[in-house]
Amino acid sequence: MDHSGHGMTMDLPPFTLGRGLEFSPDLFFLIGCLAALGLYGWGVTRLRRRGDAWPVARTVLFALGVLSVAVVMCTKLNDYGMVMFSVHMVQHMVISMVAPILLLLGAPVTLALRALPVARRGSLGPRELLLKLLHSRYMRIITHPAFTIGMFIASLYGLYFTPLFDFLMGSKAGHIGMMIHFLAVGLVFFWPIMGVDPGPHRPGYVMRMLELFAGMPFHAFFGIAMMMATQPMVNVYKNPPASLGIDALADQSAAGGIAWAFSEIPSVLVLIALVYQWYHSEQRQAARSDRQADRDGDKELREYNAYLASLQARGR
Repeated sequence: MDHSGHGMTMDLPPFTLGRGLEFSPDLFFLIGCLAALGLYGWGVTRLRRRGDAWPVARTVLFALGVLSVAVVMCTKLNDYGMVMFSVHMVQHMVISMVAPILLLLGAPVTLALRALPVARRGSLGPRELLLKLLHSRYMRIITHPAFTIGMFIASLYGLYFTPLFDFLMGSKAGHIGMMIHFLAVGLVFFWPIMGVDPGPHRPGYVMRMLELFAGMPFHAFFGIAMMMATQPMVNVYKNPPASLGIDALADQSAAGGIAWAFSEIPSVLVLIALVYQWYHSEQRQAARSDRQADRDGDKELREYNAYLASLQARGR
């Protein structure tokens, strides 16, 4: 590790794919971010070329989600995250709570289902395979609240309170795998709660709020436990570079404060989004009822009035 003031590099074992090919975490995530933006842009372009509309807000939200991943993983922030617990916690919280919310609001699965071509009869294309995955037993399991909430909690306590974290931070492959895991856990946790894409589980809005708040207290307790710890919890951050001039325990306390804050702020944002979706769902339902009443001459109202009249006649 270079402790000079001109920059920091981690002396980690190389992550090689084949002979002579080496990936660093920032390059890996940069390629993934560019691929995600490229595929999303292809889908939007395909829809517009055939005359279909796609909300600009969804495109902007998805791009912001990809950008948030790129900022924490493809910049010098990632170098500091390897030697400072507080910076690492910022990475963890952004990639597991902020990025998934933005990506899901971009509705990438809905875009893919609309943009991908329909395969010929009797064959399976990308669209058919995606539909098959969405309706699979595997997808029903990993999006069930019992799994998503449990995994969300285990990703905190099972990682930071065991030697697993030090093991993963010891290699570039482990670091990449850990960050991908954080992103995946965030996606499957928030997908049933506030995602606009189709999925195996689509509970009512009250149940979505209950699922959201079921995991947040454990998140807050995790942050508080880190803030109250009297000694460093993970070995990799016990001896920060002297050039940074930070204390390991104080840095860990800051990391706990960041984890605690991210249990509150994103929850409020998701709650606002849920209320907004709920309101518009009720508006759409009311509009459908009005159109149905126009088509049948308000048959339901006439039947109800006739029922009231029959009750009045019986009373007489």
